[in-house]
Amino acid sequence: MRKERIDMHRLQELVRLHRQGCCGREVARLLGMSPNTERKYREALKAEGLLFGDRELPDLETLRLAVESQVERSNPPEQEISSVEQWRKAIESRVDKGAGPTAIYDYLRTEVEDFEGSLSAVKRMVRQIKKAKGPSAESVVLHVETQPGEVAQVDFGSVGKLFDPDTGKVRKAYVFVMVLNHSRLMYASLVFDQSVHTWIDEHEKAFEFLGGVPKVVVPDNLKSAVLKCYYGGKSPELNRTYRELARHYGFKIDLHRLAPLSSRGVSNPGWVM
Repeated sequence: MRKERIDMHRLQELVRLHRQGCCGREVARLLGMSPNTERKYREALKAEGLLFGDRELPDLETLRLAVESQVERSNPPEQEISSVEQWRKAIESRVDKGAGPTAIYDYLRTEVEDFEGSLSAVKRMVRQIKKAKGPSAESVVLHVETQPGEVAQVDFGSVGKLFDPDTGKVRKAYVFVMVLNHSRLMYASLVFDQSVHTWIDEHEKAFEFLGGVPKVVVPDNLKSAVLKCYYGGKSPELNRTYRELARHYGFKIDLHRLAPLSSRGVSNPGWVM
């Protein structure tokens, strides 16, 4: 059975975050990995001497070779792989929706073509998934309190159609907003698209306006900030251009706090023009 391989760009980010002093659990959360997966690749890269150091980040080919030499030869024998491994994503999707092992097994047995697996195997898989995920966001309520300069939130808000002096036409307009969580100091700018170029450019303008770069930036789930969604559409994969910006300025991107701003203990700034 062929196992899914990790994106080398994510391994580059894993190295960068550890060099910034992040712990393994935080790195796993920021990159959308299970703690076990993060630990496996962290130990492999450490064994190859790539995890720490002041030099530039290892290139993709170096990372690939490190993974092949350390991780792949330690994969479990074929017989140790779960008999329901190929249906992991379907099982995980049902777990995320609150379904129990028996309900998931009944769904797979009746709705998924060629499913072959036992209820006990599904139960083991569900326990494994829940252990890797830890407590759900819905089961934990936290009061958001951050230190000065620690966290900023960014978003685009629609403001209807406005006159664009550059084109001489009325166009759909947006406001880009970056808000510091602690002080509520806000940068806002009117723009006429949500392109990657605009997203990056407005970040740099916001940093200049605010007089510095926060340690963590929390973006909303925007097309310009996100290439695609994977793991059932719940864990966004960061646009590589945005990762490069984060590396240049040295901030962390936390895409795993994508609930509405109000549910994070922060009031959503109104789009008032």
